Amino acid sequence: TTGIPSRFLYDLNMPKSLLKYLKKVFFLQKEDLIQGGKYHNFNDFFSFPCPEDKGLFFDKFPELPHSEFMKYKSVFDAVSDRDFIFHFPYQSFDNVIRFVEESSNDKKVKSIKISLYRVADTSRINKALINASIRGIKVTAFNEVQARFDEEANLYWGDELSKAGVNVIYSYDKLKVHAKVCLVTREENGNIKKYAFLSSGNFNEKTAKIYCDHGLLTSDKRITNECDKVFDYLEDRKKIPEFTNLLVAPFKLRNELKAMIKKEINNAKAGKKAKITLKVNSLEDKIMITQLYKASNAGVKIKIIVRGICCLIPGIVGMSENITIISIIDRFLEHARIYIFHNNGNEKIFISSADWMKRNLNRRVEVAFPIYEKCIREEIETLIKFQLKDNLKARKVNITQSNPFKKLKTGEKVVRAQYDTYYYLKRKNEKEA
Repeated sequence: TTGIPSRFLYDLNMPKSLLKYLKKVFFLQKEDLIQGGKYHNFNDFFSFPCPEDKGLFFDKFPELPHSEFMKYKSVFDAVSDRDFIFHFPYQSFDNVIRFVEESSNDKKVKSIKISLYRVADTSRINKALINASIRGIKVTAFNEVQARFDEEANLYWGDELSKAGVNVIYSYDKLKVHAKVCLVTREENGNIKKYAFLSSGNFNEKTAKIYCDHGLLTSDKRITNECDKVFDYLEDRKKIPEFTNLLVAPFKLRNELKAMIKKEINNAKAGKKAKITLKVNSLEDKIMITQLYKASNAGVKIKIIVRGICCLIPGIVGMSENITIISIIDRFLEHARIYIFHNNGNEKIFISSADWMKRNLNRRVEVAFPIYEKCIREEIETLIKFQLKDNLKARKVNITQSNPFKKLKTGEKVVRAQYDTYYYLKRKNEKEA
């Protein structure tokens, strides 16, 4: 074990003598105990059969292609021209599969490196990696077997990959690899060129249909060269890498975030505009919360979108009066992590695999990657604005923890972020087609 249990979910009908024994063995207190039913793996609910009543279903959102990306016959030609951002589940995950499958069949590709956290049971990604290895491409796959609920699938695919000659690296003790990165090295006209896909979500075509995530496909050397350093570390942990563009935990992600918050604080004190917009699944890290409180007290305007755990209390005079927090629960699972720092008008935007939790910043390999291209930055900001304006599925996180829905004002236009995102991308798609 790496720490004390955070909670103990037990069958309500468990004999009291057994419960007493388990409390003793695991050093559990009364507040650690949570009553439940006999069945605890709620992840299995995803595979329940669907009811036949059409009235119980959401409106259909057919997966959108990416018109600009689809214009290119070759992924490598496309990414050589510009960066591409994909928004799941609105846009098809087939774009990512296309990148890996095309790489696995390309005679110029020399190597493929990928970090696998959660994969689908019938993973086309893994099948493409196996194909690449059989064809003589050097393939390295980091297989995180500590991914909760997916241990069995990850072990199965680890064995299948190894049989095909893939260099499979498994989990490290006390250090979980949660980053989502794929790096392809290709020889072009006698030179080596690298292509990378980085994401807030997993290489999992099943969850990509219900998890809201963002993924960047790029050949920008500032990013691809540092992706290589991430894999160097995963292959040989004796090499402590240096990063300039990527924010990588457990090395510099925390310190860089603190530095960017500090810069907003200094700008606010100097009378300049200072803002932070943060979207995460969970906000729990005490050190980062303290930094946000300091920023609020300095006059930095902070807007946070958090789906799950939130240990920051907003709206308290003298502590967090400049912080507002909302939580959006809708038809898709909000899973993306986005950090935006105003930076005196020269905004810094990062998409990340990391929540602001102690475990993510201290005990996991996480990657936050910068968004450089102007059109992509504007697109991300548009989607974040939809979320901040949501007045149908957004709840206000407040002091009393009653977390009420936002009140729809008379005559106010209804904003449902997930629906507005879909139709925005659909219209954009039609213009580019």
